[in-house]
Amino acid sequence: MSAPRSSPRVLVVDDEADLRELLEITLLKMGLDVDSAENLAQARAYLAQAAAGEAAGAGTGPGPYALVLTDMRLPDGLGLELVREVSAAFRNTPIAVVTAYGSADNAVVALKAGAFDYISKPVALDQLRVMVQSALRLNAPAPDAPDAGPGGPSRLKGDSAVMQALRAQIARLARSMAPIAINGESGSGKELAAREIHAQSSRAGKPFIAVNCGAIPEALMEAEFFGYRKGAFTGAADERDGFFQAANGGTLMLDEVADLPLAMQVKLLRAIQERRVRKIGATAEEAVDVRIISATHKNLEQLVAQGAFRQDLFYRLNVIELSLPPLRERADDLGLLTDAILARLGTFEQKVVLGPGVLEALRGYAFPGNVRELENILERALAFANDGVIEVRDLALKGSRAADMPPGYVPPPAELGGEAAAPPGPASASTSSPTPPSSSTSSSILRGAPAVPQGFMPLPSAPRHPAAGASATVAAPSAAAPALPPLDALPSNLPDYLAQVERDIILRALAQTQYNRTQAASLLGISFRQLRYQMQKLNIQEPEA
Repeated sequence: MSAPRSSPRVLVVDDEADLRELLEITLLKMGLDVDSAENLAQARAYLAQAAAGEAAGAGTGPGPYALVLTDMRLPDGLGLELVREVSAAFRNTPIAVVTAYGSADNAVVALKAGAFDYISKPVALDQLRVMVQSALRLNAPAPDAPDAGPGGPSRLKGDSAVMQALRAQIARLARSMAPIAINGESGSGKELAAREIHAQSSRAGKPFIAVNCGAIPEALMEAEFFGYRKGAFTGAADERDGFFQAANGGTLMLDEVADLPLAMQVKLLRAIQERRVRKIGATAEEAVDVRIISATHKNLEQLVAQGAFRQDLFYRLNVIELSLPPLRERADDLGLLTDAILARLGTFEQKVVLGPGVLEALRGYAFPGNVRELENILERALAFANDGVIEVRDLALKGSRAADMPPGYVPPPAELGGEAAAPPGPASASTSSPTPPSSSTSSSILRGAPAVPQGFMPLPSAPRHPAAGASATVAAPSAAAPALPPLDALPSNLPDYLAQVERDIILRALAQTQYNRTQAASLLGISFRQLRYQMQKLNIQEPEA
């Protein structure tokens, strides 16, 4: 019985004897065992022998291959057939392809079929070594990423079915070096998904560089992506690496890739295809080894049809597509996400607690901004919460009544539809100009029946006939206090309408108190901090003296 081989094995499949010999010598110098085949039939025989040895157990025969490297064109078929067979039958064996120069389309087809990576002819030995080392690291633990393994905690939280399927898909994609295009709405976690792919890949110990393509001025793009030599242009006092060099050996994420101008798309396409970049002011290109992950919330196919995005770059980036579900499709995860966010936002002195109905209110909200909006909502609610207890009104959900009512207010049934209930008392009100009832206190008015427009309470008026000689601290409404907008017809944009009504109410309160914010907050039944926040949000500024 022969002793088991201790070195990883590589299967080389190529009908060119000279190239096959070059690959063998290079791999042997790397300390690897090499089997060579000149056609598909021999390659299949080697793979069958390896499968039989693996099934029989360690020490009884050759084990599985650490890598299969095949040419695309073989005497008895295409290497693409071998790619599909290995991907289906030997899931733990990565397979890479050797493509002819300029055959970028073949490389894309191979990657879509399940190839781990590709290398172009003439074969650059430094790139070959890097690719082989990446393949060898696939089944090795990543020491710099303890949370990256399938059994470790994931950055993508949630127990819903869509999230479990997403994590399983990421685990499969992480084994490949193929470019990935992540699609998803704003705030759905595209960068988190990209980091998760990187952390579970063989590149986990190398850099992860995320670039927002829409935030870079067009004149600086080439310098930022590819770097520049000293003296290449005015202000280039030192040599500098670009994003590609910084991510060498790791992953480069191109966020909002749809915002790239067409001129930069051409240069980016060449860098991705050739895996070489040239710094500004340099005469020679340098090899880079990066895995590209792109992300956008826009429809790239539609942009291609409109001529705003290059079709060849689209096919190069969109080898594997990963779609992220919006938060509204994973409402079951809201409890877990809320706990995780509040645990990060809370303090050691006080534990944050959700009041009655808060989780239900969140589940009834559409979250157009997805998880990012959930974080913003909870952070704002935490600032308004009393004693660490978040109430429904603290959420201030857009379009929600809870966002616009004073604390303790319970909307009556008449507010849910139809005409608003008439305020108590003999005062008669028209839809366009309601007459607010008089009262000596604000709390009784604010918690009374609603007036037009629906959902907003009228402010108390100052005394009509103050005592002679008295110095009134609350000024009567003047022309500076805007009237509430009439509700003659349903608003075409409810959030904007509600914001305008809220702004007008606050302005009226400030005008009646001569811009004393403490008194205005008391008049409205809210805290001073809440009033200050609303003034900042609605861009309400105190007039100059």
